[in-house]
Amino acid sequence: MYEIVIEREFCAAHALTISGTREPFHGHNFRVVAVIAGEELDDDGLLCDFHTVNEVLKDICRPFVNANLNEVEPFDRVNPSAEHIARYIADTLADRLDPALAPAARVASVSVTETTGSRAVYHRERRP
Repeated sequence: MYEIVIEREFCAAHALTISGTREPFHGHNFRVVAVIAGEELDDDGLLCDFHTVNEVLKDICRPFVNANLNEVEPFDRVNPSAEHIARYIADTLADRLDPALAPAARVASVSVTETTGSRAVYHRERRP
């Protein structure tokens, strides 16, 4: 099994609702780590080009940069927890990665760190 790991960071703010109570609005330097995995390499010896994944991940995170996540889709409808952010990024990344560029690669997981020592990880199930 091969893996490549791409990291991005963005500054944003949010206010979570926990047990029915909305916490104070606050900001983080969110760190996103995407893990792309696969069993085979292409003819160039690559699982997937780092630059391809980095550009797609950058594009996915762009609306969140210096934003109030509570006002950015889909978090204007969904609590902007690190867990929800990780799943949204993982699913969107999987949808946007071109299978022609990386036929053997899949999004294995995405983690989102809000602060040192606090990280949520979303593992995507293998799909046939």
